[in-house]
Amino acid sequence: MPFSKTTDAHDETYWTDHFTHFLKPLIEQNSKLEARRSQAIRQDLLRQIITDLLTSPVVVADLTDKNANVHWELGVRQSFKHGTVTIIDHRSDLSFDLSTKGTLKYYPDNHLKNESFRESFKQSIDDCLTHPNRADSIVLESVSGRGSLYEIFQRDEATRRVKAVMNELQRNLDVTNRIFRQAEKNKKTPQNRGFVTARPRTPAGDLLSTHRYLEQGDSFYESLSEYVDEIATLNEQLNVWELKAATTDGWLVKYLKDGDNSTEEIIKRFQSKLEAAMSSLTETV
Repeated sequence: MPFSKTTDAHDETYWTDHFTHFLKPLIEQNSKLEARRSQAIRQDLLRQIITDLLTSPVVVADLTDKNANVHWELGVRQSFKHGTVTIIDHRSDLSFDLSTKGTLKYYPDNHLKNESFRESFKQSIDDCLTHPNRADSIVLESVSGRGSLYEIFQRDEATRRVKAVMNELQRNLDVTNRIFRQAEKNKKTPQNRGFVTARPRTPAGDLLSTHRYLEQGDSFYESLSEYVDEIATLNEQLNVWELKAATTDGWLVKYLKDGDNSTEEIIKRFQSKLEAAMSSLTETV
């Protein structure tokens, strides 16, 4: 709330009395609370205001007269925490940015209507204590709720990572095909053996396996684990290819493309699951 004069009718004395004789007694009807206005204690006043805004279980903001300091302080509070009650003199207007926020009107000139305000105000205070995480900040909802900026950023980051895994899968299929063709050729003409120096790799898949940043079930991650293990097994064989050429040629021809448990099929099974996950991820939030 303001400290100093905001209009001719609302000078510094008015705001002090407004707090001391109206808001403070009303708030402290709840025995769990002590109502305070920020004061400089071994620090500058602005630093103390910010500290109070971020640590108080409940903050009351009086928006009467559209005081710039009050609006700034409300923005600070709502950028970090829920548990804020906004009030306003019924003769004052709300700023556009606050027009959709539930704000209680008090009536200094109407005793009956003010009783209704008192009851609603006390209920709002109690609700802040009972449900401290109940959303009352459009800022926090925009940043961290469903469809929020945070969720959009997370989805975009996950999308980029999934594309890296998809590129890795396709490259591994290409490398596997080259290895298979070379192993077949080696078996037909062993006197002219050649070897593929490229290796399948799984750093993008390993990252997905470790962080599980996609909301997928056990079947998805079991398929991922099968794929990563298969590439590791294949690379072990490739590391001894030149040393045990004939044996390794036979192993590669048999296991790279032969049946449901071939390296190619294991890669393609996970590739199919990943494409479905990607489709779900890129749907509009």
